[in-house]
Amino acid sequence: MTVLGAPLVNLNQHWLSTLLGIVALTLVMTFAVMFATYYERKVIARIQQRLGPMRTGPYGIMQAFADTFKLVAKEDLRPATADPVAFELAVFAIFIPAFLALIAIPYTQDWIVSPLPLSLLYLLAVSGLSFIGFLMAGWGSDSKYALLGGMRAAAQLISYEIPLILAAIGVVMITRTVDLSAIVVFQHKVPLIVWQPLGFLIFLTASIAELERQPFDIPTGESEVAGGVFIEYSGIRWSMFQLTSYVNMYVFSLLGALVFLGGWEWPFGRDVGWGYQLLLTLAKMSIFIVFYLWVRASLPRLRVDQLMSYAWKVLIPFALVQIFLNGLVLVYDLPDVALLITSGAGAAALVFFIYRSVRVKPRRPLEMVANGVAARSVV
Repeated sequence: MTVLGAPLVNLNQHWLSTLLGIVALTLVMTFAVMFATYYERKVIARIQQRLGPMRTGPYGIMQAFADTFKLVAKEDLRPATADPVAFELAVFAIFIPAFLALIAIPYTQDWIVSPLPLSLLYLLAVSGLSFIGFLMAGWGSDSKYALLGGMRAAAQLISYEIPLILAAIGVVMITRTVDLSAIVVFQHKVPLIVWQPLGFLIFLTASIAELERQPFDIPTGESEVAGGVFIEYSGIRWSMFQLTSYVNMYVFSLLGALVFLGGWEWPFGRDVGWGYQLLLTLAKMSIFIVFYLWVRASLPRLRVDQLMSYAWKVLIPFALVQIFLNGLVLVYDLPDVALLITSGAGAAALVFFIYRSVRVKPRRPLEMVANGVAARSVV
């Protein structure tokens, strides 16, 4: 009984510690999301030369609490013709995967809720489940705008999940592991952004699309689908959608910081201690968050055809090129600098391709005159 009882006690302790960790993360992320809403408003206001929230509390710091109380107290409505099962469960189908992803992320060398040997695969798999909730919300709302937004969200999430996974495959080829902790330890000297700049650019772009933030916010575009899948949700249910969106932003920021920027390991994280490691993780995560906010305030929304073409005709081919180049370097046992040269050349080609695609060619005066004359002649 003693031999059989010891694993049982350890198993119970593991489940208890995991449960307490999940509860702690839920509380921390709830307040972190409240801070993120205030921070986003202030950052975007500064970019657009505005003040942002200033009335509720000193410098508007109580605005997030006021919004939370308003959403909790707001009436929860449901369309009379909505599917009750799909409408109710859609919120949880989107909400739960976002928080499940947090349990496998190593915040420091020792701070992790549940260490998993396949943590990178787990995160990519869990993050890809949210499209089911968007489809359920669009179908269950019994609204053409919600249905169109749900279909757009599913198509966008599935399409951009592919280059995201391909970028991760390039990292796995170099580190030869799918354990996030081992990937971070691999970067104790040089972060992987140095060896995989093309993979980093692909991950960065695909993560914005996975978060459905500008310029990839087509599923919720007010001018096109009037809010998309959220149009029939109100009160606490709508706030859960928003909470999930910000939690996903934290998840992808942490994932990018761990996979490409060295996480808590680089520089000197292993030698200093957990406090410095946590500071490194938070600082690198903040870089991604500020970038997401900067992009939102700077770029206009894409069209649907531009969105899908960019995933299938640009990101996926370049991601496959990155995998091929990594395989070429590894098979022929070339020096590490070859990874930087090949991936850097691919990143430069991707940036040049995007620049050529979006650059607006100025019309010459003779062409303008000729077109004007032609138009007058037709009239």
